[in-house]
Amino acid sequence: MPTQTDRANGVLLGLACGDALGRPVEFKPPHRIAEEHGRVTEMLANGTHRQPAGTITDDTELALCIARSLDEEGQFEPEAVADGFVEWYDSDPFDIGGLTAATLRRLAGGGDWDEIGLEEWKHLPEGRNAGNGSVMRCAPYGVAFHSNMDDLVTASRVSSAITHADPRCQWSCVVLNVTIAGLLNDDDDPLGTALDLAEDAPAEVREAVTSIQNILSGDIDPNTVDLKNNGYVVTTLQAGLYHGLTAETAEEAIIDAVMMGGDTDTIAAVAGAVAGARFGGEALPDRWLNEITETDELTELSHSLASDTFGVSEDAEKMVATGKLDFQV
Repeated sequence: MPTQTDRANGVLLGLACGDALGRPVEFKPPHRIAEEHGRVTEMLANGTHRQPAGTITDDTELALCIARSLDEEGQFEPEAVADGFVEWYDSDPFDIGGLTAATLRRLAGGGDWDEIGLEEWKHLPEGRNAGNGSVMRCAPYGVAFHSNMDDLVTASRVSSAITHADPRCQWSCVVLNVTIAGLLNDDDDPLGTALDLAEDAPAEVREAVTSIQNILSGDIDPNTVDLKNNGYVVTTLQAGLYHGLTAETAEEAIIDAVMMGGDTDTIAAVAGAVAGARFGGEALPDRWLNEITETDELTELSHSLASDTFGVSEDAEKMVATGKLDFQV
């Protein structure tokens, strides 16, 4: 059985492995991936975004921004996280989501971190307002706050709202992070714990998570759950949890997520973070980790996040306590 330290390491490394394995085939349908590559088991060069093999995308890069901020600040300080996002945005990344780009562009111009995300969300139509751009990056909080569920819920919601304020995004981050924390803590029912703490989550989020819990308990046939490969936060959470929690190995979880096609890097990043928490970093293939330039930094940060004690800033607590993030979709 992996140690808690190895599980924590697996979260960040699993996220990066899923991201990098899925990047070259992002946006392709599953049949096209199979025709061109068979089963994607190796890091591929070129493809989508035309990058070298093992290249991470915004999923891992933004997770690194969060992990670095936690390590440097010693707590969740949302303004510092937002500043890190803006610094990354200014580096002209090759991959960035539309809502993230719009929000960070305004933040770079001097906007307030606790206002811009809410303002951007309000004018987006349904179908474009609940993407997976925050759930893909949020896993470092599951490691840092694995022993403090109240702070984990706060950090997950507030951090999401910097760019993705929709309640489905906020609570998907909560569910993912509580699940990761539960796995680190050897919780027998991490999804049940996540549902208990996310009792105020939108119905779509709770239904998606309950479907995975029912699969794990044997109450429903997994073939009856229609997993989707699009960028909607709820379906990304559902697919990531499914692969991360049902696969026999971490490698299988990530590969199966990539083979879904569509938003391959993000679905596989979520699945990889969950599978990494289950099986540990040592279960991830060396042939993948050796291709990822950021492996050493991710390992060092995971150790710091798992071993130190973190809190949340007064600004973050206030944003939740005042109900600023409580609204209906």
